[in-house]
Formats: sequence, C-alpha cells, structure tokens
Amino acid sequence: MINDSRPQLLHDLLELAARRAPEAIAVRDEEGAWSYAELLAQSRACARWLHRRGTRPGDRVLIAAVPDRRVVAVLFACSLLAAVCVPVSGTAKRRQWTHYVADCGAAVILTADALNSSQAEWDDDDELPAAALPHDTALLIYTSGSTAVPKAVVCPHASVLFATLAIAERLGYRASDVVFCRVPLSFDYGLYQVFLCAHAGAELVLAAPDSDAGLLASIRRCGATVVPVVPHLAEMLLRLGARDGLPTSIRLLTNTGETLPPATVSALRQRFSGAKVQLMYGITECKRVSIMEADGDLDRPGALGRPLSGTRVRVLDTSGADVAPGELGELVVSGPHVMAGYWGDPGLGVEVFGTDPESGERALRTGDFGRLDEDGYLYFHGRRDQIFKRRGIRMSTLEIEAAAREVPGVAEAALVPPDEGRDAVLLVVASISAAKVLRELGERLDSARVPELCRVVDHLPRNSSGKLDRAMLARLEAAG
Repeated sequence: MINDSRPQLLHDLLELAARRAPEAIAVRDEEGAWSYAELLAQSRACARWLHRRGTRPGDRVLIAAVPDRRVVAVLFACSLLAAVCVPVSGTAKRRQWTHYVADCGAAVILTADALNSSQAEWDDDDELPAAALPHDTALLIYTSGSTAVPKAVVCPHASVLFATLAIAERLGYRASDVVFCRVPLSFDYGLYQVFLCAHAGAELVLAAPDSDAGLLASIRRCGATVVPVVPHLAEMLLRLGARDGLPTSIRLLTNTGETLPPATVSALRQRFSGAKVQLMYGITECKRVSIMEADGDLDRPGALGRPLSGTRVRVLDTSGADVAPGELGELVVSGPHVMAGYWGDPGLGVEVFGTDPESGERALRTGDFGRLDEDGYLYFHGRRDQIFKRRGIRMSTLEIEAAAREVPGVAEAALVPPDEGRDAVLLVVASISAAKVLRELGERLDSARVPELCRVVDHLPRNSSGKLDRAMLARLEAAG
C-alpha cells in the first residue's frame, strides 16, 4: 500500500504520479514520449522481464545511463523488484565497464545495445514479487573518480526519498514544468531529476550529447522551464545565446556539482532574462547539503544556501571541535539523507561515515572545506586537496581560479596545487599570453596567491559528469 503523504520506495513516486495525472507526459527523449501511465506500465513490464531472467532482491542491475526513456523504466523496475540499479556513464570505456562489473558484482548488464534489444521482450504477463523495504538499497551511484578510483555509494530507498523531498521543498518544481536534462543520468544531479519530476508530476526531457549544437533550439522547442547546469553546459548555452537572441520559457536555472563562476551566473541572468538562478552544494554521499533561495546570491555573494530541512552541518577544525561562525573548517553533514557507505569497502566507509554525537544520526565527513555565517548560510572553499598553504597563507584553488576567470581573454582556469619541489601551476584556456594572465592576476590577488607559472592550453580535461578532472591535471603536470 502506497503512503500518499510520503512515499516509502522509489517506485512509489511513479505510482503516485500516475495516479494523480496518468495522461501527463512523464519523460521524453529523441524518439518519443511516455505519459506517467505509460512509464508505469513499461516499468512493470521491464520488472517482469528482469524477474524472468532471474533477477532477485538485492541483485545489481548495471545499466548504461544513456538519455533514453527506457533507462528511466529500468530504474523504477529495479525498485519494483527490490533489485539495485547501478547507472554508469553511457560513454564509459571497456576498462571502466570491467571495473564496474567486477566491483558491484552485477547480475544483469545492460549496455545501450542490450537495452535497445531487450524492450521487445518486456511484457506484463507475470505477477511481480514483493517489493523492497525502505532500508533496502535502491541505487549504487559511482562517484566521478575525479580525485580517485570511482567508488559506489550505497543509497537506500529511505535516504534517497528523504533527499528528494527535501530538495523538492526548496526548488519548488511544478506539475506544469518541463525540465530539460542535459546532465548525464549517471551523475546524481541528472539522476535525481527523474525523482524530482515524478514527485512534482513534471515532464522530464532527456537531451543527447550529440545534439549540443542545437541545444538552445531544443530548449525552446520543448518549452523547457527548468534547466540544471554545470559550468561547461552554462558556457555552452551562453555561446549559443550570443548568436541566438530569441526568448525562451526558462524560469529557473539550477547548479550543483561544480560551482558556477560569478561572471557566468551574471551572464546567464543577462541572457535569459526572467530566469532565476538557484545555487546548491552537494556531494554524492548525501546527495545535497544546502540550497540557496532563487537569486539569493545577489544579496549574499558566494553563499550556497542553508542546510536542507531536517539536516545539520557542522564546521570542524583539525581537532574535531566546532569553529566559530565565519571560520574555515571541514564540513560535516548529518541527517537521514546521509547514505549507507561505500559498496565493498567498509574500511573507507568508517573513515568517512560516522554518527553525530548529539542527534545520533548518520554523519558524513565530506572532506570539503567551507564556513557558515551567523545566519547559517554555507560558503564552499574547496576539497581537502584544494586547500593548501603557500608562503605561510592558507588558500584555496577555487579563489585563485575565480580571479583568473575574471581576466579578460580567459575562458577557463584550473590551478594545480603545489607539490614537493613544485610550485602551484595555473592552467588557462585563453586568447592572451600566460605572462599577461599573471600580470592581470596580480591586480586582483595578493602576491602570495599569484602562482609563478601559468600555462595556456587548448582545453581542460573533464570527466563524464562534466566536472574538471583535477586528478588528470595533476598527473599531466607531474609528467611534465
């Protein structure tokens, strides 16, 4: 029996949406669309097919999370079967697939081709077995691997649903919204658009990477009202928008995963007049930490909002003591949205996951550094390996990169922190010389924060989630 007031399992979101508005469009891809009633029927048919193939509760179903509405059906089918959905990048290479298969012990592997051929066998002849329980694992979500080997975060139904409803409370998606999702479904920012849309009864549009040249036209054609963005996607929209001045229906642009530079936020507001920008901070291990009010950054520059309802953020020094408001420290998050650990790696989980001493709830040592102001607004300064001391001063790669992006002629910037025998190195995609970048940077930052070396490069490496691949940058710099 579904709890109408609060869903208990992932597929409850879909069943409730289908009950409220069965004919409303649920998901659209390049090949067509399904209503909520059709998506529910397809999810049940897929669940029966998986069950006939021997899929049982707890089995891992590894799927290439391509922008295809059948991926959404598989996601809910796994919930119906009490199986575990493991979405991975649709552009993953053979070596990456080998790691995922071995690491999660996949019982079913659905590549893009297998997904395409399997649908002909989906049907609704058989009865479905009993569903999962709220504490059962719904998802394994692999971290991006930007700082280490990708590891799978264990996501129970209850934690995923708590995060979904807490995020929905802040973002306020509407049944009339059309959410244009170019963010990969293997990235939790993209994946949760499925849950948020189902909760609101909104339409989800899955955009393929090979359609980027027509991205703005696609947004206009489908009548998109909400667009989640990461920095490279925002820059792409701005480049397209410079040639295409026609209006859109966008009312809200959201951001998490990698911080949008202030200049990019300002440019988005200017190009997409009428659209508000909502900034967030999150980490896969607890999905979301804080959400700013729409356009709230105009009054509090640099802030990423207050913690989600029902959660808590502490800022700790190196001894584990709380620091005063405004002081920098490690962010520790507690609440029902903290996930259950890392798949197959309890040792690492012990280092990262713990218990809040006051509330008794699960707590997460994020490895991120930031601060809280007097009003509880969170400011993110970078990950542990992005905070370093130079000339006796503690600083962050993010503040130096932000200043570099303000230099006219600089499109992108990334700082490789100092290492043994090597100073910090600034890499920029720019139309000006490295020497001029450093001179301009010296006008914006104190001398301790200006690196001695800058390199102009053609592009900066990014992973499948669109995040800057800092591990790759460090390896390239170490290799000369």
